[in-house]
This record gives sequence, structure tokens and C-alpha cells, in this order.
Amino acid sequence: MTDLELQLRKFHKELSAGTVSLTLLAVLARAEEPMYGYQIAKRLEREGDGVLSGKQSALYPVLRNLGAAGLLDSFVEPSMSGPPRRYYRITDVGRDALRDWVAAWRATRDSVDSVLGGLPE
Repeated sequence: MTDLELQLRKFHKELSAGTVSLTLLAVLARAEEPMYGYQIAKRLEREGDGVLSGKQSALYPVLRNLGAAGLLDSFVEPSMSGPPRRYYRITDVGRDALRDWVAAWRATRDSVDSVLGGLPE
């Protein structure tokens, strides 16, 4: 792997780390019912056109952190097809945080787009 490829991989990792919490909260805010990790991962993959897809196991630490911060609630239910599943839903505090994070994301996106304006695609 070349240095340029390594730098691109590092850039993707850093960019992803900053957006996973935002996108997880957004998915759960739009969900009509609580979701388990695999469902969330598949929704991110589908709605993000594959750009937001990644290792499903990487979502669980973020889900735990969001839960510890009071932004998500979770509960465990038995599953007929395997081990018990942990379901997640966004809390009112999570919805407030999401609103603030979306505003911050959009301001950042607009600022970066202004700086990148005029560069070839």
C-alpha cells in the first residue's frame, strides 16, 4: 500500500469516527420502533449508499457510549433465531443532542464546501 493510500485510509477513518454517532442518532430518531445493531448497520449501509457501511462490531462501542451519555435507551429481548438481542431507541435528551449536532454538522459542511468550491471533482 502506498503512502497516499495509507493517508486516504486514515482520512476515511477519522471522517467516519466523527460522523458515526450523528448518523446512529439520526437512524434511531426516524425509526418507528426500537432497533438492534444489525438492523441499524443495514439501514446505515442502505441509506448511506454504502459510504457509511463498515464493520458492524464497530457500532456497538458507539451505541454503548451514546447510552452511557443518556442519549439512547436499550433493552434486551430473547430471539427465536439466536442469542438475545439488545434493542436501542433514542431518548428525549438524544433528540435534543441530535438537533444540535445536525446544526453543527451543517455549519461545518457548508464551511468546508465553501473552502473546496472551485476545486475539480
